[in-house]
Amino acid sequence: MAAFSWSAFIFAYLINFVQVLGEWNTEDYLKREHTLVKPYQGSGASMPLWDFVGSTLVTNSYVRLTSDHQSRQGGIWNTQPCHIKNWELHVQFKVHGSGKNLFGDGFAIWYTRDRNQLGPVFGNRDFYTGLAIFLDTYANQNGPHNHEHPYISAMVNNGSLHYDHDRDGTHTMVSGCEAKFRNKDYDTFVAIRYQDNELKVSLDVDGKNAWKECFSVHGVKLPLGYFFGATAATGELADNHDIISMKVYQLDTNAPAKYEPAAYSGLPSADSMEAPREHISDEKRGAGLSGWKLLAVIILAIIGLGVCAIVGFIIFNKNQDYSRKRFY
Repeated sequence: MAAFSWSAFIFAYLINFVQVLGEWNTEDYLKREHTLVKPYQGSGASMPLWDFVGSTLVTNSYVRLTSDHQSRQGGIWNTQPCHIKNWELHVQFKVHGSGKNLFGDGFAIWYTRDRNQLGPVFGNRDFYTGLAIFLDTYANQNGPHNHEHPYISAMVNNGSLHYDHDRDGTHTMVSGCEAKFRNKDYDTFVAIRYQDNELKVSLDVDGKNAWKECFSVHGVKLPLGYFFGATAATGELADNHDIISMKVYQLDTNAPAKYEPAAYSGLPSADSMEAPREHISDEKRGAGLSGWKLLAVIILAIIGLGVCAIVGFIIFNKNQDYSRKRFY
């Protein structure tokens, strides 16, 4: 009986082991040429496989894209183009600062054709070509399409679209979700998965050591040969934007080998996004007056009161002269 039990146990173990081997995807592995982990190698203004621009500071514990100071822009970019059709990028980050109610602006993770170009879109150029994942901490828009912040959204650009910062990119995003990732005492992560023309973003920002889906979008087409990067910016408001690690994993396709499509070679595209809407400035949308208009009204009112006072004084003096003349 004992021998039979051991034989059954060994047999069950071998069956389970074979099943695990069958399910294990040998294509899911770390691509070190696109990976940034501690300890960071290099010194001064150089680091193997990575370039950093702007206000970026490399320490032993993190790569700080911006410090908690106003008007900063910084970025870090992989020097090797990615030629993987299906991939997953894990980014460990930390956004923190002294601001309690007002802070900003946020940071972005990129897969783009061009790199190392500072600009107005979270520290990167506008009219970029590629994919951007925005982790936005400040709400610029207060209209009918606003949402709670911090907010994570994705935008796919073929080089012709403008990122409307005043509207938090709501005109051009493909999807997004709210996420409270700022000033956490534990590690925070975001995972960006691109597989078989599906873009999926997941988060681990609750300290539970588990991924939670933010959004998933089908019909996203990205070509090979673009670059991974991360940038951040501060304006009148500020925060520390730190990158701790960036890890790229190669994924296998879910499609059968004979049905696997060829690599996409066109411009980045997405089958769906927010419907285009005309940009309406705050002055037209709101019933109130902007600051400079209110100042102009106050100045004109003061001038008007001054003119009335002078005219009234002249009329009063003339009446006084007329009254005095009647008594003589």
